[in-house]
Amino acid sequence: MNGFDWNAVGESLPLLLEGFRVTLLATVLGTLVAAVLGLAVAMAGRAPNRFVTVPVRLVTEFVRSTPLLVQLVGAAALFNTVEPLYIGIAVLGVHYAAYTSEVYRAGIDGVPKGQWEACRALSLSPRRTWQAVILPQAVRNVLPALGNYAISMFKETPFLAVITVQEMVFEARKYGAEQFAYTEVFTLAGLIFLVASYPTSLLMRKLEKRLGH
Repeated sequence: MNGFDWNAVGESLPLLLEGFRVTLLATVLGTLVAAVLGLAVAMAGRAPNRFVTVPVRLVTEFVRSTPLLVQLVGAAALFNTVEPLYIGIAVLGVHYAAYTSEVYRAGIDGVPKGQWEACRALSLSPRRTWQAVILPQAVRNVLPALGNYAISMFKETPFLAVITVQEMVFEARKYGAEQFAYTEVFTLAGLIFLVASYPTSLLMRKLEKRLGH
């Protein structure tokens, strides 16, 4: 490859791997926030009280209808004394919770009605019904979809660079500007993303097929 500086690849690799650590941390913690908050939103959406369901629906629609980039910049401006990485994790988690809530809702709706009727026949409390019967089945059914959202979040972590989170693309852009080696460093960053996300995508497909049987 004429003009391709392999020395720049070697020099930038440690920096990108450090940025990848931040990328991975943001993805893992953001996914945990999205998984827990999404479940809470899905369950709140089933509440009998409209004073609960209407605000939850409005906030969820607002989050879905605005770009992640705008949410990041807005949150960073509002909470300018908070560490940018924490803001990024929170925004990623809230953004994807709006989508995972729909996944949970579909999973809960997919639990056979006979399961609900059996719980009532056994006089199980609502809490016991959810914990022991409904949620284990619903979560099992939606695991592949949650995994796919985690992969999507991983690929959107470069947006965190706009609020100065030093993730992998931030490091790539910084090194490229200093050494005038944008082609090399962004090629390497792309390969790291590919190596990390492609096997996970295959695993999610395998899991989806397994749970589908």
